[in-house]
Amino acid sequence: MTKTLARLAICVAAISTALGIQYSLAAEPASGPQWASVVNRGVNFLSQHGQAPDGSFSSQAGIGVTGLAVTAMIESGRPPQDPAVARGLRYLEQWVRPDGGIHQPDSLYRNYETSVAALCFATANRDKKYDDVIRRAEARLKGMQWDESEDVDVSNLNYGGAGYGKHERPDLSNTSFLIDALKACGTGPDDEAIQKALIFVSRCQNLETEHNTTPFAAKINDGGFYYTCAAGGQTKAELTADGGLRSYASMTYAGLKSMLYAGLGPDDPRVAAATKWIARHYDLKSNPGLGQMGLYYYYHVFAKALDATGVDTFEDANGVKHDWRKELLAELASRQQPNGSWINENSRWMEGDPNLVTAYALMALSYCKP
Repeated sequence: MTKTLARLAICVAAISTALGIQYSLAAEPASGPQWASVVNRGVNFLSQHGQAPDGSFSSQAGIGVTGLAVTAMIESGRPPQDPAVARGLRYLEQWVRPDGGIHQPDSLYRNYETSVAALCFATANRDKKYDDVIRRAEARLKGMQWDESEDVDVSNLNYGGAGYGKHERPDLSNTSFLIDALKACGTGPDDEAIQKALIFVSRCQNLETEHNTTPFAAKINDGGFYYTCAAGGQTKAELTADGGLRSYASMTYAGLKSMLYAGLGPDDPRVAAATKWIARHYDLKSNPGLGQMGLYYYYHVFAKALDATGVDTFEDANGVKHDWRKELLAELASRQQPNGSWINENSRWMEGDPNLVTAYALMALSYCKP
């Protein structure tokens, strides 16, 4: 059956080429025809339908969606020289600032956009073309982190975190993007900025330890993560009766991934507690704790975090073993639209935008490559 499907994929590619339809196999068909088909349909949607003539994607929302979409195409197998990828990179290049930031001049999301764009340029940096851009973006990102440069010391709950902009309240999502970007730029886990970020990440976990003595830590103490410990604390899930910040999956996977990138191992109590939370809430039909809200963002961090654990099979709390890559591929394949895109019927956090959601889906699928 596998060989038959592989031959069929080759035939489809050949016929598409003959008809002038853009179709490229991102992997050898014999190693995963379903993955190649799903991914290529998604990439073709972005390049043929999602991209504006100037190379941008959903530019009304800033440059973040463009950064994610171009990164997704590269991670899906398109080289930087691919016409759609090259157009996207040229669009991002025009927003490189003299101070190293990468954003529009009046942007309110300077940290977020610089993080996403730096990740994109690092992914595209096959010939060292973007070495200088990456180096300066790395320095700028470290400069936007909440730390002593803002007269904030380690006792302040903002410390080590990152928000959408330099002086906005930090949160775990933006701090997760910051860590991703620094890692992609070549920053190691022992770097001071990564370790500062780890302090903030640890304080966003419902786990009372020497790393987290916030008022929220002991109220739930289930090992999961919430949105931010800063500015009085916030979760996107419900509060408990005593003001506890309920954990939810997308932030828990983002927290776990960030801790692993910061050099923590499976025996660290923070990692162990987060892993146990995930084992109790393993699910691909919803974003546990939030339902359908932020579902594709969740798929993206789900894949990154489990890939970072190094496990191919994840065992849930009931003892069921999951080939998480195979299951994620099957779930995303079932949700793909006829035109190759993905979209969330729950549009919160811009997930009604097929460009953004397709980028998230493809980035998740890049960790499922056979």
